[in-house]
Amino acid sequence: MSLPGFRVNPTPSLAPDSVVKALEPVVVPHLSDNLARSVGIAGLTRYNKTGKLIGTAFTVKCRPGDNLMVYKALTMLQPGHVLVIDGGGEPHNALVGELIKLHAQKHGCVGFVIDGAIRDVAAFEDFPCYARSVIHRGPYKDGPGELNVPVSVGGQVINPGDVIVGDEDGVVNFPQADAEELIALAAKHNEKEQAIQAEIATGRREQQWINKILEAKGLN
Repeated sequence: MSLPGFRVNPTPSLAPDSVVKALEPVVVPHLSDNLARSVGIAGLTRYNKTGKLIGTAFTVKCRPGDNLMVYKALTMLQPGHVLVIDGGGEPHNALVGELIKLHAQKHGCVGFVIDGAIRDVAAFEDFPCYARSVIHRGPYKDGPGELNVPVSVGGQVINPGDVIVGDEDGVVNFPQADAEELIALAAKHNEKEQAIQAEIATGRREQQWINKILEAKGLN
């Protein structure tokens, strides 16, 4: 269907395996720092206790408290997709629970990012899931909703096909076209922090990395 409110756009192409592999050792703060520290998803809680989230955004826009289009998404997503759901932050009805998690996981979905509530929270301990809240009450299934359109999650616009990376510090997204440059910048950032850690380990009170910051503010 193509009517506004029930649009179903094509499934986004997956990020290359080389990008996913290169992101495995990269922590989210190093990506965030190289995204000007001004973007990234805010306000969600990580409900999985293990595992890192790396995948490609399959976006769902739901009416708050209604997950009809999530069921349609389950018939379309491919291995490597992250189900990104804009539920308007609604806390009173869970958009996904254990059954949807099991179905999505069975078909290769690598995680959920949800601006809304979940339930059956114990089922997500081993499956990457970031959500706004938890509630026992289930969703309605009437619509409307849209698939693979730009969505807003935690104040961040996420486009279908964006790369999604999440760890214990939170979640960021960026276009696939930016992945190679961002991975290289994050690697340099890691080298810089490793050097700082080595300096800290010397135990000296005067630290070059601190002095640079203070001197820039005239506090030397």
